Amino acid sequence: MSERFIHPQAICDTSSVGKGTRIWAFAHVLAGAQIGENCNICEGVFIENDVIVGDDVTIKNGVQLWDGVRLGKSVFVGPNATFSNDQFPRSKNRPESFARTTVADDASIGANATILPGIQIGPAAMIGAGAVVIHDVPARAVMAGNPARMVGYAGATKLQAGSDADLPASFAAHLISLNTNIDRRGRLTVSDKDRNPFPAKRFFMVQDVPNGDARGSHAHRSCEQFFVAVCGQMNVALDDGKQAYVVRLVDANVGIYVPPVVWSVQYGHTAGAILLVTCSESYDRDDYISDYVEFSTLANRDR
Repeated sequence: MSERFIHPQAICDTSSVGKGTRIWAFAHVLAGAQIGENCNICEGVFIENDVIVGDDVTIKNGVQLWDGVRLGKSVFVGPNATFSNDQFPRSKNRPESFARTTVADDASIGANATILPGIQIGPAAMIGAGAVVIHDVPARAVMAGNPARMVGYAGATKLQAGSDADLPASFAAHLISLNTNIDRRGRLTVSDKDRNPFPAKRFFMVQDVPNGDARGSHAHRSCEQFFVAVCGQMNVALDDGKQAYVVRLVDANVGIYVPPVVWSVQYGHTAGAILLVTCSESYDRDDYISDYVEFSTLANRDR
């Protein structure tokens, strides 16, 4: 479809509608809105003035996009999903400006989900039906519940550390089994010179992660890391830009070596869980890659 289509019973006040876009009956798009190409805006959708919708977006029935909402390319918004832009709304009391809510490229929002003001939803994230999103969402995170919590990593294959399953040899990261000795005095776990993936220059521990929250959501340019769950359990999502896996760390007997330019997210922590991370380099903020699009471009540059 080369030309846009606006149903006779739709109200479209904006001239900024891309070619191939379809706006169906009883939708209302205000004059300041910008709508991309090849979008499908279904019946009963309302779009306010300060809204930008990217190309190839689907907005299902009963959705309202209020001032400040930004949808990237290929976003899917399910029926009756609810956006908001004022954290403390009062009748007849309009704020000077509205919070900016951004949904990055390829993300999906399920039916009846609620997105609080000022939220950033990362690329390819998946918001489950009925979820109430109160915090920013990492790239490719699968979110569910009220409040929404991270329950998966979109497109990843699930494995479990210590089982017969293992990360494939072609994958950048790999699992390392540690030496463990158990007697009446307790357990001693050792990472000796034959099992250390690199000489460590620093270490840190992550603990007391609130239920449902995620940590990490970045990669490194040159730093190597080694993850060990010294207490409790957690999921570690690993993404090299081509393949993605989720490993459940269940005890301190098995760790994960994470090389540079591998995106990692930790989620699903049990109560009292502690993650020990050793690093090949001293802290350098410039070594972090915190933007998933930048990471994906870098990871696939030579492929």
